[in-house]
Amino acid sequence: MTTDTGATDLEIGPHDDEPHADGLNNHLNWLRAAVLGANDGIVSTAGLVVGVAGATSNSNAIVVAGIAGVAAGALSMGAGEYVSVSTQRDSEQALLDKERRELAEDPDEELAELADIYVGKGLSEELAWRVARELTERDALGAHAEAELGIDPDDLTNPWTAAWASMLSFAAGALLPLLTIALVVADLRVPVTVVAVVLALALTGWASARFGYGPAKRAVLRNMGGGLFAMLVTYAIGALVGQQV
Repeated sequence: MTTDTGATDLEIGPHDDEPHADGLNNHLNWLRAAVLGANDGIVSTAGLVVGVAGATSNSNAIVVAGIAGVAAGALSMGAGEYVSVSTQRDSEQALLDKERRELAEDPDEELAELADIYVGKGLSEELAWRVARELTERDALGAHAEAELGIDPDDLTNPWTAAWASMLSFAAGALLPLLTIALVVADLRVPVTVVAVVLALALTGWASARFGYGPAKRAVLRNMGGGLFAMLVTYAIGALVGQQV
């Protein structure tokens, strides 16, 4: 119920079904890197070992190629994620440094700019000035960084966390097709690997949708379709090359 002052008798607090914890940005970044790494590990390694299996029935050659692919892929994913997130963090830090200088050199203009942002979001001019002043008094950099840049100065992305999550999850995902094709008898290794990979991709697709609050069915089908396409193409290439070599 709403009172005469415009307040309600509801208790102030976050919605139970929505995340509002501190450090959410790094938490989601870690989950994103882990799910992406696992998915890439499954698809790229499955494509590699299935492609080699299309060229030769030699188990040793398939396993050696798979192990090399796991090692190279995991290191590449880790390094790539570190460079990518480091670049993002450097950009965020540069923007924050610029905002600090502007707050120190011309605080009145920055206050007016913040109030104008809130007017643009629908607040009255009087309320926008009040909100801008109160937030600036509490945490000027945090208020301006959030409103102007969409950055939380206390929750910048961590490149090491993303790199380790991506590298380890890639290796974990890659073990499934590698072990499957290595342990199953020659006549069944390709179809069994395809089935195992498709099921694993369905799981990572569901996980990516779950963590990203997106539609699960679309993510699952997209993952499965991409994996099947990759294995089909690499198997065809392997079979073609194997006949010529």
